Amino acid sequence: MRKHHLAVIGGDGIGPDVTAAALTAVRAAAGKFGFAVDTTEFDLGAEHFLRTGVVLDDPAVEKLREHDAILLGAVGDPRVAPGILERGLIVALRVAFRQSVNVRPVRLYPGVESPVKGVTPENCDLVVLRENTEGLYAGGGSTTHAGTPHAVALQNSVTTVAATTEIVEFAFRLAQRRRRRVTLCHKTNILVHAGQLWQDVVDEVATRYSDVEHDYVHADAMCLHLPTNPGRFDVVVTDNLFGDIISDLGATVQGGLGVAASANHNPTGSAPSMFEPVHGSAPDIAGRGWANPAAAVLSAALCLATLGERDAALALEAAAASVLAELPALAGPDMGATTEELGRRIADRVTTVDPVAIGDPARSLISALA
Repeated sequence: MRKHHLAVIGGDGIGPDVTAAALTAVRAAAGKFGFAVDTTEFDLGAEHFLRTGVVLDDPAVEKLREHDAILLGAVGDPRVAPGILERGLIVALRVAFRQSVNVRPVRLYPGVESPVKGVTPENCDLVVLRENTEGLYAGGGSTTHAGTPHAVALQNSVTTVAATTEIVEFAFRLAQRRRRRVTLCHKTNILVHAGQLWQDVVDEVATRYSDVEHDYVHADAMCLHLPTNPGRFDVVVTDNLFGDIISDLGATVQGGLGVAASANHNPTGSAPSMFEPVHGSAPDIAGRGWANPAAAVLSAALCLATLGERDAALALEAAAASVLAELPALAGPDMGATTEELGRRIADRVTTVDPVAIGDPARSLISALA
């Protein structure tokens, strides 16, 4: 029997709750499709930091490296200054494991209402690929005369051909398995050096994919086109900062952060990839059972796809989508069931749902990743 070894970082707030619900559904999928999953829990997050003063050390990194994939719930705690956990854990793991491609699906599922008028499941199924290790997130910076009227802050950005080529190649391969369109999103008219490097790489890679169309959209224009005409896009590739922003806009279009999944993908397979819901830790509702686990389940479906379990991943996605369609609310005390109950409901649905009910499985992100 095939076996996959998953590292589990529940993290903070609602993170452990939604992760536990997702694992219930994953185990149901494993049982139906004939593979096994074993898990190792890692005590990483706010409590660990407050207790030890350490966010992530080398021994933990090496133990995580032994696993096939990582499931992360959420990090963030009001007792810890912003940035410490996010940079010290999430960004650090992305860099340590060369998770250079952040995969953010933007898909409106049947029965889920978009807050944007005119958006339907038929015209909202795209993927934002965000370069995960460079840009302003990796460039460092400095401040002089801090705390004075003469303060000056410098924030540097780093863009390399190697990292850009890696994600652009990934984008074209992904588009080849979907609807064969790649869109570069940047600000080439203002960020002329970084922007030109991105454009040069896209133009060069495109010569090897004659069956894939490609175009360009400025980042500010993307904020107009994405909510008003999401059907225009298939695979959008962009840098770290722009990807962070437009993928959250995409989450709004698809119904909110509560249904937004993500993968921090190592495209070479040299280290584990990491899968996490996009929403935060929501410490104010932790333990109340008000958190919708759908985004964690959908992230776990991306995980199964990258582990080669295509059919299980499709069933898991379809099960989560079918349960979402029945909820009176996407999150909160009025969603009709607790976090744990929703996890069980999705797990039960895995054995009966037909992935075709939510669209053509052959063109889905799940199939493209598997």
